Amino acid sequence: MHCALYDAGRCRSCQWLEKPYPQQLNDKQSLLEQLLAEKPVGEWLPPVQSAQQGFRNKAKMVVSGSVERPILGMVARDGEPVDLCACPLYPDSFSAVFAQLKPFIARAGLTPYNVARKRGELKFLLLTESTQGGMMLRFVLRSTSKLQQLRDALPWLQQQLPQLKVISANIQPVHMAILEGDEEIALTPDQALAERFNQVPLYIRPQSFFQTNPQVAADLYSTARDWVAQLPVSSMWDLFCGVGGFGLHCATPEMQLTGIEINAEAITCAQQSAQQLGLEKVSFAALDSTQFATSREAVPQLVLVNPPRRGIGAELCAYLSEMAPDYLLYSSCNPSSMAQDIARLADYDVSRVQLFDMFPHTAHFEVLCLLSKKGGTA
Repeated sequence: MHCALYDAGRCRSCQWLEKPYPQQLNDKQSLLEQLLAEKPVGEWLPPVQSAQQGFRNKAKMVVSGSVERPILGMVARDGEPVDLCACPLYPDSFSAVFAQLKPFIARAGLTPYNVARKRGELKFLLLTESTQGGMMLRFVLRSTSKLQQLRDALPWLQQQLPQLKVISANIQPVHMAILEGDEEIALTPDQALAERFNQVPLYIRPQSFFQTNPQVAADLYSTARDWVAQLPVSSMWDLFCGVGGFGLHCATPEMQLTGIEINAEAITCAQQSAQQLGLEKVSFAALDSTQFATSREAVPQLVLVNPPRRGIGAELCAYLSEMAPDYLLYSSCNPSSMAQDIARLADYDVSRVQLFDMFPHTAHFEVLCLLSKKGGTA
């Protein structure tokens, strides 16, 4: 992938851009094998590759410059703004949106926030695209002082960009590099962006997490579904479930499934999907995953975990070791913490591992790992 911003030294987010893509995959696979070297792996499946450009469904744009000439992108270490509208990681469909957002900022009178002076209102623009064609746009503001101006100007933007199905304002009053605050204000009646992977309906709400590489995420979910379908299980937990991508793919009319996620927005999405699919034995609840699990006196046959970068941790590992479900399916965006957790699960064999290259041109990747209780059937 060629990137003029990288060549000019203005953006180095893609640290591995100079590595040929096959070498990137080889290096990631080697790192994963090193991390899991202490445990025999029953089956290594080949890495799932990504498109090398245009694969991101989300842009997180710092807004700087002036209200008449806003710059959408990031602020470099030297304090200079860098326009990222031409970033090759974004799909072509983003260009038209960015082109309309720049004059809209002036039309709505949304002064870009100046970090040094602690003045201005508009901090970030967050744009997400569904594979179904719709988009979600979030304005991250310092306060509500310009909210009415934003509302008044929106009809023009919606006329220019009818693909904007969900629009909201997030209020982030803190003078720190924090992407968003707690308060979200709906600016459109619909606040759920419809998505669809592998014929499974999914929904993205403004404050719910969703994977940024739809093609690889769809492959990850379908692989989990295939692996679970091969297991003799009829009950499972989906912990740290987000909008329910894993559980909704693995669920069948007979499967008793409980999904747990601390983010209430994500749970609302998961519940909407389950209702649409008519899954009567599937339930989702907004709770802390570790607290939910460790307070239960019985476990299902399969526990699926998809934790944040810190992993599932010692407490949940100890509980799972004691309760000993037949299978654990571990999806991780941080193989180092996953390896630490697997080392704690001494009574489980690593049956199958596969790398998913969710983040090309960086050292990051996703992993799916099936663990089977020793003495059981893999």
